[in-house]
Amino acid sequence: MSGVGVGPYAELTIDAEGDVSGPTRDAVAGLDATDLLVFSHGWNSDRSTATRLYDRFFAPFPGLVRPGIRLGYVGVVWPAMRFSDEPIPDFEAVGAALGEPGYGAALDPATRRALEAFWPGRRAELDRVAELLELRPESEAAFVEFGALVRELAGVEVVATASVPAVAADEVPALFTLDVLEVCRAFTDALAETGALGALGEEAGGGAAGGGAAGGGGQALSVGGGLRRLWNGGKEVLRQATYYQMKKRAGVVGERGLGPALVDIARSRPELRVHLIGHSFGARVVAYALRAVPDGWDFVRSLTLLQGAFSHYAFAERLPHDHGRGGGLRGLQRRVAGPVVACHSDHDTALKVFYPLASRMAGDSAGLAGFDARWGAIGHGGVRAVPGAPRLTLDGALGGGLPQGGCVSVDAGSVVRRGGAPSGAHSDICHEELARVVVSAGRLGR
Repeated sequence: MSGVGVGPYAELTIDAEGDVSGPTRDAVAGLDATDLLVFSHGWNSDRSTATRLYDRFFAPFPGLVRPGIRLGYVGVVWPAMRFSDEPIPDFEAVGAALGEPGYGAALDPATRRALEAFWPGRRAELDRVAELLELRPESEAAFVEFGALVRELAGVEVVATASVPAVAADEVPALFTLDVLEVCRAFTDALAETGALGALGEEAGGGAAGGGAAGGGGQALSVGGGLRRLWNGGKEVLRQATYYQMKKRAGVVGERGLGPALVDIARSRPELRVHLIGHSFGARVVAYALRAVPDGWDFVRSLTLLQGAFSHYAFAERLPHDHGRGGGLRGLQRRVAGPVVACHSDHDTALKVFYPLASRMAGDSAGLAGFDARWGAIGHGGVRAVPGAPRLTLDGALGGGLPQGGCVSVDAGSVVRRGGAPSGAHSDICHEELARVVVSAGRLGR
C-alpha cells in the first residue's frame, strides 16, 4: 500500500549526497502516464509525513484534468526534518504540536529523535544541546558553549583570534559568526513578533529586547531572567542550523539526484511530460533539478514553487545590489517549456520573519538588524528582479490563466493563511486552488 489515494503513484528516494535509489527510479520510469506530477516535500522529516502530504495535495487532480491526460504521481523522498512544534494544518492540532503551556526552549522527544536521525552519530553533542535548552542557565559561558555546539553540528568552521573577529571558512549566514548572545536575542525578538512566546507568561513578560526582529537596535542585555529568556532564541538558532543544512542539501538532491534521474527517464520516454512541484526546501530541490536539464530539452512543462525557501532573486540575471552577479538559477526558467510559478503568502512567518534574519551572510555590515531585501524568500514576496515577470492574485491566476512561459508570482495568501507560531502558514498548502494552479501551469485542465 502506497498510502496515497491517487494512482499510479511511485516514490523516488534520494539520499543526502544526491544518490537515487535505482528501484525507485525504475518504478517512476514505469508509470503508465502521459504527464508526471513530481512533488518534493520540504522539511517533513519522515516518509509517513511526506506520504500524507502527497495524499492530501494530489487528491483533487483526477477531477481537474481534461480527457486524454493520464497523470502519474511521484513523491520525492529525501532526508529533511521538521521540529514538531511546527504544526501542519489539517494534520495535527496546533496545541498538540506546541504542547503545554506553549512554545518553549526545551526539545520535545519527537524533535530530539528527528535531530538524531538528521545528524547521525552526534548523540553526545545533541545531549548537551538538549541539556542546555532544558536548564536555560543564566550564564554567558553557557551560550558560548551552545553556539560552538550548534556550529559543529551544522558543519560550520569559524576561526577567531585576538586581532581578527570570527570569520567563517566559507560564506555562511551571520547567525554562525556574530556574538551568540546577539543572535539569540534577535531570534527571541523574532519569536515574540510572531506570537510564539505569548503563552509562556514569565518568558514573554520580559518584553522584546530590541522591539522586534525587523526593528533592530535593542536594549542592553539584562542579567537573570533576561538571559534565561534568550534560550528561546537559542532553540531557534538550532532550528535555523537544521534549515541551513537542509538548504544546502536540497540543492544537492535536486542537481545531482532528481535532475539527472528525470533526464534519464526523459531519454527513454521522450513523449513524457513532467510537471515539477516543490514545497519549502522541496521547492529548492525541484528548482535546482533544472541545472541538470540540457539546454533545448522541453520535457519539463511547468514548475510550481509553493512557499519556496530560497532567494527571491534566484532567477535574476543581475542582482540589484551587485550587478556583476546573478541569482543561483539565473536564466534557468528557460529550461521549462511552460511557466515557473512562485506561490507566496504574507502569512508565512517562517519566510517573512525568520528566513531573512537567518540568511544574512557573514561579513554583512548590517549584522542582524533592520530589513534588507537581499535576504528575502521567493515564498514570501515572489520572484524579484526578473523583468517582465507578472504578479497575479490567486483569483487572477485561476480566472485569467497563467502566461505561456517565464516567471510569474502568484499571491496565494487568500488560502495559504492558517498555522500557528513560529512558522505561521508555511505548511498550509493542501488546497484545491493550488492544485488548480499546477493544472493551469501545465496546461492540463478541462
